[in-house]
Amino acid sequence: MKLRTEIPAIPGDHSIDHHSKLLLLGSCFSEHMAGKLEYFQFRCLRNPFGILYHPAAIARFLEKVVSGDKYTREALFGHQGRWHCFDAHSSLSSTSREQALSNINTALEETATFLKTATHVLITLGTAWGYRLKETGEPVANCHKIPQKHFEKELASAESVTGNISGMISALRKINPEVQIIFTISPVRHLRDGFVENQRSKAHLVTAVHQVTDPLSCFYFPSYEIVMDELRDYRFYTDDMIHPSDTAIQYIWEKFSGAWISPAAHQDMKEVDAIRKGLSHKPFAPDSPEHRDFRCRLEDRIRRLRSEWPHMEF
Repeated sequence: MKLRTEIPAIPGDHSIDHHSKLLLLGSCFSEHMAGKLEYFQFRCLRNPFGILYHPAAIARFLEKVVSGDKYTREALFGHQGRWHCFDAHSSLSSTSREQALSNINTALEETATFLKTATHVLITLGTAWGYRLKETGEPVANCHKIPQKHFEKELASAESVTGNISGMISALRKINPEVQIIFTISPVRHLRDGFVENQRSKAHLVTAVHQVTDPLSCFYFPSYEIVMDELRDYRFYTDDMIHPSDTAIQYIWEKFSGAWISPAAHQDMKEVDAIRKGLSHKPFAPDSPEHRDFRCRLEDRIRRLRSEWPHMEF
């Protein structure tokens, strides 16, 4: 007897292993996936411009990476004692204008360098709802807690999002024509926009991503569909009833790793997990011969693993 439907996750042309290098961009859900990959010692660069929810914001970031153009002091503004850029997350802001400018330009340079040798890019689209600054009419990636009266809220059409996604793909392939591009849609519901409005937003993202990925040989991983269809129960959410719980995130990770990570890499992942658990072990008698022997065996396992994968750090 089957008590639930299962969403198939279709693998791409090139699976992920510990030779791979992954760039992860987009919403807070991409942070969860990056955390899992980093735990298992895959080489990743996560959200160098901070969390970006809107497809237009991700597209602008990648266009800036490709062009090589740097931000200038005029792109920054001061608010509540800190300097910000409307194109970047507040994690790159600073009390110093020069430091904030250095943060965003360094992020562009690091991304451009990383992309040249990246094997996979995972982009998580969060919402089609966005904001424009009334003063200039320009879209913003982050409002930085400026009062909402200074912005116009708008829902990007499916056609507009399609253009954004096409722009992302074009920018990525200008730097690295061979990179595998994986799109997914965040399962986090943006209920501050409204229940109906959130569904409209996700529908535009779903429509747009499938119009682009099929003809351009990109790939789609169904994070949103897994939560909405397979995990359709509030026990898979945190207390706010909006964000997926740790159990849900782990389930999605297992689906992703089953589809995209090579069988050989799974063996190394088991060893990484065992080592991490061993390192986190709290001994009752740290000076005992038994614990010293345990630590020696653990260090031997680390040396053996690092002899094959020197990038791994414990």
